[in-house]
Amino acid sequence: MQLHTLDWIIALLSVAVCFAPALFFGKRSGKSTAEFFASGRSVPWWLAGLSMVATTFSSDTPNLVANIVRTEGVSGNWRWWAFTLTGVATVFFYARLWRRSGVLTDLEFYELRYSGKAASAVRGFRSIYLGLLFNCVIMATVNLAACKIAAVLFGFQRWQTLLAVGLLNVVFAAHSGLWGVLVIDMIQFFIKMSAVIAAAYFAVRLPQVGGLSGLVDKLSHLHGPGGINYLSMLPDFKSNWDVAVAVFVIPISVQWWATWYPGAEPGGGSYIAQRMLASKSEKDALGGTLFFNVAHYVLRPWPWILTALASLIVYPQLSDIQKAFPHLDPTLIGHDIAFPAMLRFLPAGWMGLMLGGLIAANSSTILTHLNWGASYLVHDFYRRFVRQSAPEKHYVMAGRLATVILFVCSSATVFMLDTASGAFNVILQIGAGTGLLYLVRWFWWRVTAWCEIVAMLSSFGMSILFLILTKNHAAPSTAAQLLITIAVTTVCWLATAYLGPQTDQATLVAFYKKVRPNGPGWRPIQVKAGVSDAAAALDRAENFPLSLLGWFTGCIMIWSALFTVGNVLYGRMDYAVGLFAVFAVSAAILIQVVRRIWR
Repeated sequence: MQLHTLDWIIALLSVAVCFAPALFFGKRSGKSTAEFFASGRSVPWWLAGLSMVATTFSSDTPNLVANIVRTEGVSGNWRWWAFTLTGVATVFFYARLWRRSGVLTDLEFYELRYSGKAASAVRGFRSIYLGLLFNCVIMATVNLAACKIAAVLFGFQRWQTLLAVGLLNVVFAAHSGLWGVLVIDMIQFFIKMSAVIAAAYFAVRLPQVGGLSGLVDKLSHLHGPGGINYLSMLPDFKSNWDVAVAVFVIPISVQWWATWYPGAEPGGGSYIAQRMLASKSEKDALGGTLFFNVAHYVLRPWPWILTALASLIVYPQLSDIQKAFPHLDPTLIGHDIAFPAMLRFLPAGWMGLMLGGLIAANSSTILTHLNWGASYLVHDFYRRFVRQSAPEKHYVMAGRLATVILFVCSSATVFMLDTASGAFNVILQIGAGTGLLYLVRWFWWRVTAWCEIVAMLSSFGMSILFLILTKNHAAPSTAAQLLITIAVTTVCWLATAYLGPQTDQATLVAFYKKVRPNGPGWRPIQVKAGVSDAAAALDRAENFPLSLLGWFTGCIMIWSALFTVGNVLYGRMDYAVGLFAVFAVSAAILIQVVRRIWR
């Protein structure tokens, strides 16, 4: 694929616009770990929200959506659309609690909420497990997408791409800290959205596609694996029940609350919690998280989906992609490569914007994961267990060193992965069964650090068991594996809550007074803390029915807006009008709920 001089100029300008402002935050980030990892807890809601959106908009995201659409149709996206329930629950039930806790990282929460050696053990274990091992898998999926895109555009080998993006990302992550990441995120979001909208526009306008009407008409008569309807936004419950269960029933009924996935953690966590903790107030934490969920599920998906649908007409089979790019490494061929393959149709100038956007998108996510992972390794492991009283600049330097180590490890992991979809399923499987625990621990005093340890070990153990069974062709379906892992993990940690060692009462009382969680699950601790029912009910922001209404209307608003856009693109205006009416009503209710909560 040939890039013109104009493309290179626009690509370089796009990257410069994203990264140059971040250079000015190096001195500020170097003052302390609070500045380096949490931006001094002074981030406004709009910047926190934009950063969350940009971070989850990586170079692998369009590839993952293309993979889903080509193999399962548009309805396959319910695998991640179902996480709307998780995200909006975080807005109304958890964002204020996180900000109120005052911790620097979400792992510091463990020694605020739990007591004894178990609390220290789970904090230390998760700092390595998530900050190094799990984080490296996530970054590897992002860089795998970058390798596939670079292979299509430039014919690069994996190591060449990793070296190129590595130098850029490590330098900026180590230099500018979270402030630099936030600024890059903000600018990158607008550049990348412009680029993917352009990619969808030019893909749909191809003669063989024939515009939106041609796209809809041709794909209406083209059926995918198992006879799926590529265009349908809901799976076929009548003739393809197995697919419907896998892509809709399980995600909407179980997966959203039962699995841990970065950016969609039940109760918030990882870099979402990092942005909430960096927000300057509880209102900013709530507002930023709400904006993130609206933008994440409504603004972004359709340009990716349209490009993926167009690719089904241009490249019906993987062999067609291989013919179009005969020099491409065969190990990189998968349905997820259809998105970069469609970029060949971008005209001069737009290709440069796309290239700059892809670089920025990759960096936005990788920079976040490098900073987030380094915060775990330094603040939650090194500072907590190795060296506790060093100067702040020492820990900042340790954070910069950890950044380099993380990128080297994640780059090595890239060579172990093949497709974005496969990595997505692995991450879901490893986190299966732990999600309910992360929801409940804020509202039930019986949850202990031992519950978390047991949940992690049982979930990981089941994942290893199914991996072995899969290698020997004896494993049940992916959906069955997920359900079995969730059931076993949940039974194990619930048994531990009642039969295992309990959290020290003084720790529970201190946590209750500081965070002020609501609900009957804390009633015994409320009594021990000497807090009357009247005093506990004074804070109107803790109105559970109001938060529940906000959660319900927020989900309805997001889904109705998402499908309004889809039906407009399909030309189904009758459906679009009806869905828009639902959106308008739910949005009006949601606005009133948020206003009352923010009083």
